[in-house]
Amino acid sequence: MQLHLLTHYPPSNLNRDDTGRPKTALVGDATRLRVSSQSQKRAWRTSETFAVDLAGCLGRRTRQLGKEVFKTLCAGGVSDKLAREWAKDIAKQFGKLKSDKKPVNDSDLEIEQLAHLSPEEWEATFALAQALIARKEGPTEAELRLLTQPRRAVDIAMFGRMLADSPEFNMEAAVQVAHAITVHRAAVEDDFFSAVDDLNRNDTTGAGHIGERGYGAGLFYLYIAINRELLRHNLGGDEALAERALAALVQAVTRVSPTGMQNSFASRAYAGYVLAEKGDQQPRSLSQAFLKPVHDQGEGMFTQAVTALETRCANFDAVYGACAQARYTLNVETPTGTLAELIRFVAE
Repeated sequence: MQLHLLTHYPPSNLNRDDTGRPKTALVGDATRLRVSSQSQKRAWRTSETFAVDLAGCLGRRTRQLGKEVFKTLCAGGVSDKLAREWAKDIAKQFGKLKSDKKPVNDSDLEIEQLAHLSPEEWEATFALAQALIARKEGPTEAELRLLTQPRRAVDIAMFGRMLADSPEFNMEAAVQVAHAITVHRAAVEDDFFSAVDDLNRNDTTGAGHIGERGYGAGLFYLYIAINRELLRHNLGGDEALAERALAALVQAVTRVSPTGMQNSFASRAYAGYVLAEKGDQQPRSLSQAFLKPVHDQGEGMFTQAVTALETRCANFDAVYGACAQARYTLNVETPTGTLAELIRFVAE
């Protein structure tokens, strides 16, 4: 399954670089605005859509597991010393612990790298903590084997996980997400702003605060490749859960925006165009359609971008043979297609 999306964002700073400015990329000798795949996946994974539609089937990504176990043990009456020892034994099953010689705020209980725990692993971890509280004895080696192959965590099944110290419990991502780029040349601009101190009534000329932030606007192309068979395998062969997962994913990618600086820019947007393809062929992005930046030549940039995308798709078919067995198109400009039908096409 492949998804090709065009989404317009007004002035915004959806995904910042290390200087706080919107990320960019040089494509076809032209600078484009860029939104990283990590930013997009984070927005989808933590969205209300996922929380509601996939309740009970999402993992937790954290370095704080040891601290949470420690709090649980202490609340159950275990001494500070034993609770810390047992919490470390449990947390280090999911990754190497920080080796702080002088720990601050229980930092010695933190895992060095983010660990993505499945619902089964999270439940087993705190069931073990309750068992330790009840019997007042430490965990056995067998009880500490908390890592499993996730079978109920949709986000892990989709986007994978990597455990450096326990590679046998890694999971290959069934959903591959490209960095979104503008289909046209784009520049990062600067917004100078000031704020008035409401209580400083005597100063009518100055400002209580001044600042500057970067922003940009554009029509973004996003490409997603989904290995449906791998997704179903990652979910333990549960076809119904795989369909729920795909339905939630389509809802999220078409309607959920990256969260960067939303309070400052309110850059919420729905996808204006989606081309969905399914088949057993080798997947391929259509980003090549935008090596030459799109220019508004009278019919509108959005329409030209759609034409460039569909022309490139037809050209690939002409050269390589049919690159998909079935396709479905949603276009808000015409309008063509519906979200409900798009979900049905992708999920079933």
